[in-house]
Parts: sequence; structure tokens; C-alpha cells
Amino acid sequence: MENDNTPTVEVLFEKTESYVKVSTEVFKLKMINKISEVVSDLTAKLAVIVFIALFFLIFNIGVSLWIGELFGKMYLGFFIVSAFYMLTGVVLYLFRNSWIKVPLRNAIITSSLN
Repeated sequence: MENDNTPTVEVLFEKTESYVKVSTEVFKLKMINKISEVVSDLTAKLAVIVFIALFFLIFNIGVSLWIGELFGKMYLGFFIVSAFYMLTGVVLYLFRNSWIKVPLRNAIITSSLN
């Protein structure tokens, strides 16, 4: 009786081992695919953000110079623009959870699950 079961048990172990190897490989490939999607998406968004930041930097220098010209002293334009950004920073800090943290967390989770 034992001799009849031995090949069946060995075949079962071989198939189980094969299944585990294939499942592990599929999991690795899915993770690589997901990581590459997230990294490429973040890289593309980062490139856009860099160019937008450069635009705003140059734009703000122009606005500062223009305001400074209106008031007769160049440094006043830079002070006014920096005060505007300080006020904006305080407002963003106060509402950081509802405006930045939660939407960003939701976007990352949605991107990871798709």
C-alpha cells in the first residue's frame, strides 16, 4: 500500500513546490510593475512641478520688481511679495491636513491599488 502512495505524495510535493515558486515569481513581477508605475508617475509629476516652480520663481521676481517700481524702492516689492508668501504659508499650515495630507494620501493609495 505504501508503494502506491509514495509517487503520489512525491508528485504532490513537486507540484506544490512548483506552485510556490511560480506564485513567488508572479508576486515579484507584479510588485516590480507597480513600483515602476509609481516611480514613473512621480518622476513625470516632479518634472512638471520643477518647470512650474521655475515659472513662478521668475514670475515672482518680475512682480517684485514691478511692485518695487510702483513704490519707488525695489526692496519694498520683494518685502510685499514675501509677506504674501508668508501669509499663504500660514494658511497652508493651518489647513495642511484637509488640503494637502488627506488628498495626497488618498491619491497615493488610489495609485497603488490601480
